[in-house]
Amino acid sequence: MKTAIATRVPVGSFFDLDRKDPVLTRLREEGAEPALPFALMERLVKSGTTYADHARSLRSDPVTVAGVTFDWFDAELPREIADEISLTDYEIAVHTDERRAVLTRALDHLSLVHPEGFARVREFVRGMLWVGLKPGVRTSSLTSSSDPALPYVIVFSDKASRHIPPNTVSEQPSHLFLAENILHEGTHQSISFHVLQHRVFADGYSAETSPKIEIKWRAGQGVARNQFWEIDRAFHATSVYNQLLRFRRTELNRDDLTPNERTSFQAAYDEGLPAVRYLMRELELLREHFSPHGVELLADVRQQTDEL
Repeated sequence: MKTAIATRVPVGSFFDLDRKDPVLTRLREEGAEPALPFALMERLVKSGTTYADHARSLRSDPVTVAGVTFDWFDAELPREIADEISLTDYEIAVHTDERRAVLTRALDHLSLVHPEGFARVREFVRGMLWVGLKPGVRTSSLTSSSDPALPYVIVFSDKASRHIPPNTVSEQPSHLFLAENILHEGTHQSISFHVLQHRVFADGYSAETSPKIEIKWRAGQGVARNQFWEIDRAFHATSVYNQLLRFRRTELNRDDLTPNERTSFQAAYDEGLPAVRYLMRELELLREHFSPHGVELLADVRQQTDEL
């Protein structure tokens, strides 16, 4: 049987938000479903912080697309949560009609044009944090992000409508670029779920002592961690690249792109293809750091890569 990254959350598993569990049941009974992912965060982080209680101060602005409702969080981001997921420099962006329209168009596009991608997002994303840098903060803003410590929640900024990581920056915003970044983070979440539930790496594997893979296309960023990736980080990136390259290729085959959208997607595709092939080759050279299940996953990712 083909082994691949999970596309569904197993019923009764740790990540099943509908399972019988005292804390999850209480939140559901109290109508606090948007706080459910933060209850899982409490158990993953094990810091003693009641993240779910702090999350209840967030207002949930529902966004419904194709029969699926996502929690678009509003209000002030609780400090305890911001500290844990490295968002101390950020605040939740003001909800506007323009942002809602762009977000809805992006999700709708995924559902209509990329149904498999939308199915992944639907399964592994419940909450969305649209953020911006706090006033006075002098640093480059994130485009999008997700944290394995906080399942089901993804983060993005206004840059997500202009930037296709790592290096494609559009002159004009587009909901299509936001759609890719949402798929990007939803795919990361699905991989994190899988890694946390299955033994993907060999016994004794540690990110701290992992052999590093040089990332030459990040050499100009000046941050060592961005230039040399741990095996697990490279595995995440390779799996995500495979999804995003398929997204870009589908977009390039459409005839309704603006010239700017087509130029941006072509540049991102041309940059991403050699990158995923390089990462794939490097990971296969380090296959002894994967479990037998992980080696099977590598074989599936290899097949996906060869089909690009």
